[in-house]
Amino acid sequence: MRLRTLGSAAGAVALAALVAGCGIRTTSVPVDAGAAPSRVPCSVAEDGTAGTAAGSVPVRVFLVCGSQLETVDRRSPLPEGKADADPVRTARLLLAQLLAVPSEAERQAGFTTAVRGPLTVGGGRRGDPAGALRLSRQPEDLAPVALSQLVCSFGESAAGAGDRTVLLGGPGPYAPKRYRCTTELRERPESVPPTAPPATATASPSGPVPGSPPAAPTG
Repeated sequence: MRLRTLGSAAGAVALAALVAGCGIRTTSVPVDAGAAPSRVPCSVAEDGTAGTAAGSVPVRVFLVCGSQLETVDRRSPLPEGKADADPVRTARLLLAQLLAVPSEAERQAGFTTAVRGPLTVGGGRRGDPAGALRLSRQPEDLAPVALSQLVCSFGESAAGAGDRTVLLGGPGPYAPKRYRCTTELRERPESVPPTAPPATATASPSGPVPGSPPAAPTG
């Protein structure tokens, strides 16, 4: 009986020595090592889109990387006229960049785009607030990530309405909405972009408003 006890104790000592020699520390509490580090750099050292220094203009767009929106600096062919002087030209330039296939350097860095054609952008129609933009498709019909890319790219450029917002509508009769690019939206672009009340329209149809009393004659 004593020999069996001594043998069990010796076996336990040998097992403990073996574990210690392997460098493994035993613990009775589960250890949370945290999330695995991301291997996506989300950083491009060079311009992502073809364009020469002469006849090109620097632009910044929001692409998808690591399930978030990250900015990418590019150079785009300069459109007719100064882009920064015309919000519609700026919006068209940015949309062209969002529709473009990411460069090899951008793909290696983990960048993608959810914006798909056919899609165009133009100015607002009569009765829209100043600075409104109209897409060829209803914003609500776009994929949420694609709409988030447009909202942030437009809202943080000369195409925006200020304060990281953009007045965006579609081809339908609906009024444009003021979409806002927030930190939460950049972190979760699959969510619906938040909206704020749009500014009052600066243009209205000519003639009396239907249902209003006739104007009093002047002598």
